[in-house]
Amino acid sequence: MATIADLRTRVRSELGDRLLPFRDTLRGTGDVSQYELSANNIEATGFAVEKISGTTNTTLTSPADYVLDALNGILDLTAPLVQDDLLLVSGHSYGLFSDDELDQYVNDALAQHNRGRATNTRYRDENGFIKYDKTPIDVFNLPPEEDLLVVLLATTEALWALSTDAATDINVQTSDGTTVDRGQRFAQIQTQIGALTDRYKLLCEKLGVGLFSIEVSNLRRVSRTTNRLVPLFREKEYDDYSLPDRIIPPSQPGNQNDDESGIPSQTWGGWF
Repeated sequence: MATIADLRTRVRSELGDRLLPFRDTLRGTGDVSQYELSANNIEATGFAVEKISGTTNTTLTSPADYVLDALNGILDLTAPLVQDDLLLVSGHSYGLFSDDELDQYVNDALAQHNRGRATNTRYRDENGFIKYDKTPIDVFNLPPEEDLLVVLLATTEALWALSTDAATDINVQTSDGTTVDRGQRFAQIQTQIGALTDRYKLLCEKLGVGLFSIEVSNLRRVSRTTNRLVPLFREKEYDDYSLPDRIIPPSQPGNQNDDESGIPSQTWGGWF
């Protein structure tokens, strides 16, 4: 059974967004307390700040000595660093996304992939009757063979975010004839999104799950006496005596043929 952290790790592997070490050496000026680090999306685990003043080394702690903006890579000291004192900052960071951002993409992928799905558990109650317990499918009961599908969908969502950023890049052409095709990054990301979407679609069709699963629906009948749709109910096992589950499929879209005059129409029986 996979967890959100496991799925996040696999999404990072698909994106090539691996954990990389960094180390910065900062020199104090006596009046500066905010420093921009060389890395963004910094991991809290393993992050260390050490101050060197002459021959004395002191390990700083948060929030007593500093506050870290891990997303933007900004270190705020509670007091300016004394002139010529050194600050050694080390840790690990990701190049593309933080954990919170990827967790959001993974949760969105789970919600889309498992929309409306549930597992049925057959059991006998204390009175001897057969009953069925329906549990919505989530990460804790997602079948292992569908982990890859959720990872592919979450990776696609992350690439859409990258493509939005790349869409604002414009080509550069200098006076000496040098051309930088910055729009190629956007085109390559879009190509990768298409490839991952096709892969996700193929697996969904083969496994019969997800957004591209092949479904069988029932034709809806209209009553000749009331001109209303006859209700549909979900099929049940022969020994399932629970209350019927109503199915409400989407009806015809649009209301372009509706009567907007506001005059009520006379119906059968003299009612308005």
